Amino acid sequence: MESDVIYRDLREFIEQVEALRVLRRVNGADPRFEIGGITEVAAGLPECPALLFDNIKGHARGFRIFTNATTTPQRATLALGLDPSLRPLDALKAWMDRRQRLTMHKPVAVSHADFMENSAQGDDVDVTRFPAPYWHKQDGGPYIGSGSLCIMRDPDDGWINASIYRVQVHDKTSVTIQFDHQGRHGAIIAQKYWDRGERCPVAIVNGPDPALFIAGFEYLPAGQSEYEFAGAIKDAPIGVVAGPRTGLPLPAHAEIILEGELLPPSEATLPEGPFGEFTGYYASEKRPCPVMKVTAAHWRNDPILLGSPPMKPPRFHFGLPFRAASIWGNLLSVGVTDVVGVWQHVAQLMTVVALKQRYAGHAKRAALIAAANSYMGRLIVIVDDDVDPSNLADVMWAVATRCEPAEQIDIVRGAWSSALEPRIAPEDRARGKTSHSKAIIEACRPFAWLDKFPQTSALSAEDARSIEEKWGSTLKDLPAHG
Repeated sequence: MESDVIYRDLREFIEQVEALRVLRRVNGADPRFEIGGITEVAAGLPECPALLFDNIKGHARGFRIFTNATTTPQRATLALGLDPSLRPLDALKAWMDRRQRLTMHKPVAVSHADFMENSAQGDDVDVTRFPAPYWHKQDGGPYIGSGSLCIMRDPDDGWINASIYRVQVHDKTSVTIQFDHQGRHGAIIAQKYWDRGERCPVAIVNGPDPALFIAGFEYLPAGQSEYEFAGAIKDAPIGVVAGPRTGLPLPAHAEIILEGELLPPSEATLPEGPFGEFTGYYASEKRPCPVMKVTAAHWRNDPILLGSPPMKPPRFHFGLPFRAASIWGNLLSVGVTDVVGVWQHVAQLMTVVALKQRYAGHAKRAALIAAANSYMGRLIVIVDDDVDPSNLADVMWAVATRCEPAEQIDIVRGAWSSALEPRIAPEDRARGKTSHSKAIIEACRPFAWLDKFPQTSALSAEDARSIEEKWGSTLKDLPAHG
């Protein structure tokens, strides 16, 4: 049935990206800062190409790294199995609709694993054979895991967790896995083994396909399988093979697999980090972290590492804001009508809600609900239904022409944030404060005199869509001016 899936593996997805003419091949880059730098610069370009690095300095040709895989709405849409030609807001709405109708598929055992084309066990293991970049200049070391799944089995009920945690390489057989807080499922599972006086079996999947990558970032409840969620995205079960050393179910088409044991902190730790975060800042200093002793490594011929480092906003690892979709759903579930779109900008730190105003207080009601559910977001902007919330220029036009600051900006204090928040004062951080204020900006025409507000001269969304459908290919093929 694999011929029917949206893509078989990471390689097939790369072929689809290349068919869209948005893949760039880079030869000879240095994994120490240069690959990370090129990735960030490319992510800031208007076309934001995906990058495939080869002939990497210090490594054998054919050991490759793929970055900016899903950083644009187009490639994020492609990864979800949707039409990549959809406009961003339409793509998000299509995903919301499909998300409600997903059919979970349990993983199935298969007899062949692509990742077993090459294997090293015991003393032959050398993690440093794989190119692991220093993604940012102040990072504490090379990170093989920025888009990698950590596979663990709950010892109580056998549930398989496959979440994304960052993985730093320390030497040939030692890496660290960083759980950003002890409530993470991986940390909970590991602690269960340690409380029994046991090491925790673990496998790291480097180079998963995009459906697995998306599933690994989803906040699924305990007991729900990322493999099943990835299967739902692909509408086909994920084929898995038992790891030779751990027995853990591993995706058969993965590029690189590391198997081993996560040691109890009482037995060993290594200093991990610092590591640049998605806010564009370093959130913490180097600190002790659990060590995974790697006992086996398996990899495909010419393996590809999927790299998804956090970058300075507005760059983000995924081009469709899933949290905006959740907020959109929250608004609908509590009866806020006429919401035409929700989007998040600046790496999900700014939430924009577009709605058709029906009554006085309609915009404020939506704003308060969005503010309550915007993780780390300081800015909540409400715009009218003629503004595309996914278009930041459109949003700022509304802010600059429709918001009267003295009347339409409110501050909510003591709101939900995170320890990753760079603006928390050192003394507040030391006592565990993880809250901040949020600004609600109503960039809507005043409801009291809505019909008297000056008429816009801009194309309506419908007119713009009609023009794009008829003339879009011509405009995109215009030659560049010298």
